[in-house]
Amino acid sequence: MSRVVARRRAVVVRLAGDGTGAATAHEREQALAGEEPLEIRAAGRSHSVTMRTPGEDFDLVAGFLLSEGVLRERDDLVALRYCTGTDAEGWQTYNVVEASLAADAALRALGRERRTYTTSACGVCGLTAIDDVEVTSAFDVAADDVVVDAEVLAGLPEALRAAQPLFARTGGVHAAGLFTAGGDALVVREDVGRHNAVDKVLGRALRDGLLPLRGTVLQVSGRASFELVQKAVMAGVPVLAAVGAPSDLAVALAERAGLTLVGFSRGDRLTLYTRPGRVRVGSVPV
Repeated sequence: MSRVVARRRAVVVRLAGDGTGAATAHEREQALAGEEPLEIRAAGRSHSVTMRTPGEDFDLVAGFLLSEGVLRERDDLVALRYCTGTDAEGWQTYNVVEASLAADAALRALGRERRTYTTSACGVCGLTAIDDVEVTSAFDVAADDVVVDAEVLAGLPEALRAAQPLFARTGGVHAAGLFTAGGDALVVREDVGRHNAVDKVLGRALRDGLLPLRGTVLQVSGRASFELVQKAVMAGVPVLAAVGAPSDLAVALAERAGLTLVGFSRGDRLTLYTRPGRVRVGSVPV
């Protein structure tokens, strides 16, 4: 069985739709997205456990530690490795990753330890106080002078969907994509957790030495939550676009940070919640 995609038997029911209550049912094999725990160890200590789709685990760990304020640049991350761990049959599980950190990053890690696990639906679970949730970025997002055409932004959800092979097979994962202001894809990742997908994208960028991500757009599936805005800001991304709505707290953080937050990005419409001047409609910014 693949760790990324599993296959299970299920009963599919189809209603006639004619008001008679008639229906058919048949058993078939369904493809399901994999979901397993990943323990993240930083500087020799257990830092957090998150539920994720296996794959790009090193990118996930790097992105997670970036969004936590532990990592600020590529040199903060000395090495990543899988730790020994086996299942009941003696096979390596690949479900524990150790991050070796530079001295300053190791000190920051001690102050950001989680006290519980992070689900695939929540990226800020386990912090010990509400004040711990918001982290100060090393990058000035407000100073980024990027301008993006509204037509480019409107086309990003379709471009993201076209780069989602796991969603095409299972219909059960989120995605995040990092794009240039011209709409070219730089990194696209999928995961059962939307925050994990973002971490995988931003972690890849950190490992490639691309931070801060000036002049880029982060497009995500689903809604724009506080945690996704924070992750974008921590990586220096000036524009975050989502196909769904943002939360009030997400808009407030975007406003404070100087990030352009776009919601309801669905092909023929956009809603600009903060810093609309970065979006050009026709020949002029909004």
